Amino acid sequence: MRVWRMRTGISITLKPGDRRRLKALARDRNTPHKHVWRAEIVLLSADGVGTNEIMRRTGKSKTCVWRWQERFMEAGYDSLLHDKTRPSRIPPLASGITERVVTLAQTAPPTEATHWTSAMMAKVVGISASSVQRIWRAHGLQPHRVKQFKLSTDPRFVDKLRDVVGLYLDPPAHAVVLSVDEKSQIQALDRTQPGLPMKKGRAGTMTHDYKRHGTTTLFAALNVLDGTVIGRNMQRHRHQEFIRFLNAVETQVPAKANPRHRRQLRNPQASEGTPMVGPASPLDLPLHAYIGILA
Repeated sequence: MRVWRMRTGISITLKPGDRRRLKALARDRNTPHKHVWRAEIVLLSADGVGTNEIMRRTGKSKTCVWRWQERFMEAGYDSLLHDKTRPSRIPPLASGITERVVTLAQTAPPTEATHWTSAMMAKVVGISASSVQRIWRAHGLQPHRVKQFKLSTDPRFVDKLRDVVGLYLDPPAHAVVLSVDEKSQIQALDRTQPGLPMKKGRAGTMTHDYKRHGTTTLFAALNVLDGTVIGRNMQRHRHQEFIRFLNAVETQVPAKANPRHRRQLRNPQASEGTPMVGPASPLDLPLHAYIGILA
């Protein structure tokens, strides 16, 4: 006959409430497996089962059985549901390293780069890239992001801003609001040789070089009301071409505005009050034509 003995100094006595909770924990199929065998170790220990028999039934080592016996004796039922915190295998960073990373992130990088990267910073400081990212995140630093700004020196900037924004938000009655813009020096490019289309097992092909077919200028007007766009491509970029484009817009926009509201068109890039001069005559639109720029 074999006698199973418990470890000397271990004596577990369960209250009825604790025994019910441990049995429910061990029988619950949704309970994590580590909680199940911890509850079984305590139940078997309370029933007087020896250490070797507990090891055989639970499949755990002797030190594991002893650890959870002691843990339950010290902290009770709740101690079986939580693991103790363990020190990290990687030593924490010194405060000087954190301060250096934060300071360097606010300066220009040593190489010809636009901004600091985590890999670049890690190489300079001598830590891992993930550590650099954690320090940046903790201090709210984002070296790859730049917020652009522009302060206007025009003394009439506020008046112009109110005119332009007010025209969009609250246009005059029976008015057609067009947002006009231009893009010059658009290159017409083409590949030097025709490529092959994509097919199964092969990507589409194209040559690495290209040839230019001159440049063009794009004028476009967006109707704010219905979203339609009126566009024209022209060879040159002068006020004569711009007036020709506005004449084309005039032919496509319904003339429902009051003809008494007329203005002579001026060059938005010229000084205040300077009219347009050249071969093309100023426009006499059946619209309230207003052109201004925000300096």
